[in-house]
Amino acid sequence: MTFSRLDIHRRNRGERTLVTLAGDIGPTTTPLLRAAVEQCLLDGVTVIDIDLTTVGSCDARGLDVLLSASRRAGRVHARLRLHHPCAQITRLLDATGSTSLLLTAPVSPVPPAAPGDLTSTVPRALDDPARRPDQPVLKDGIRLRRLTRWQAEGMREDIADLAAESVAGTAGEAYHDRGDFLHRLAVTAHRPGFALLVAETTVLVGCAFGFPVGSDGSGRGGVDGTLQEIIQRLTSRARFVVLTQVVAHPHVQHRDIARRLQQRLLTDLHSSLGVTLLHPADQAGQAAFSSWGWQNMGEVVGLPGPVAPCVLTLPVEEVPLARR
Repeated sequence: MTFSRLDIHRRNRGERTLVTLAGDIGPTTTPLLRAAVEQCLLDGVTVIDIDLTTVGSCDARGLDVLLSASRRAGRVHARLRLHHPCAQITRLLDATGSTSLLLTAPVSPVPPAAPGDLTSTVPRALDDPARRPDQPVLKDGIRLRRLTRWQAEGMREDIADLAAESVAGTAGEAYHDRGDFLHRLAVTAHRPGFALLVAETTVLVGCAFGFPVGSDGSGRGGVDGTLQEIIQRLTSRARFVVLTQVVAHPHVQHRDIARRLQQRLLTDLHSSLGVTLLHPADQAGQAAFSSWGWQNMGEVVGLPGPVAPCVLTLPVEEVPLARR
């Protein structure tokens, strides 16, 4: 039997996408399916619902595409689920032991497609409406995604691996112990206003996390209050974001990845200034932050600890009028 046609319709719902298929999945249409699912992952989709209501059959190669896509989605903490398969596809899933991987019940049910919902298209990214602040940002195949505290906890080991890789074999390695990193992440995650962003391709390539210190009463006592007074004297600003950690994989776009993570974090936390503290002997770390646009304000005294840290600041980038 010859499979010759597969119509693909994609409907975006924030970070979730419904992909409706109509036709048959076989040798000539499998490349279209692979391209459509891959584009969803590149566009930063975190849940891919594939509606098979009007798919008559699927061969083993088509199933392999779906399984491979599901594994790739899992590596970037996304999900791919099939809905309303025909009897032939159900038997194929049962025979290959794939049912539990691809047919797990989603968070909310996906209704079967109505005939009027189907549109013949080639796989492509549909034009999205205005992006919400919590949606991922895609540029050059790299998406930025904000994680909840629960998601950050689930990814803590992956993020720690990335942090270790980012300094491995460099002069800054001595100042970045894995255990210390995990401790900073755990402590920062309990701060009011905590935010963590990750940068992803099909793998994790960067992250940044921190918390706000503001003029609304937060940060007026203890260590935060002392730091707030110091920054206010240095910059005349009482509100800022403490970036506890910025990590970028040794990627060809590592500078741009780090810069975009930092600027997005400042924007999400509604602050025009970022602040970070570094060990004065961490020359490699200071050089990296300098390459990302940070200004070294020098060592400061008055903060707890045996060493007076260097304070670095980063202003938020102005958005050109043409892009507003």
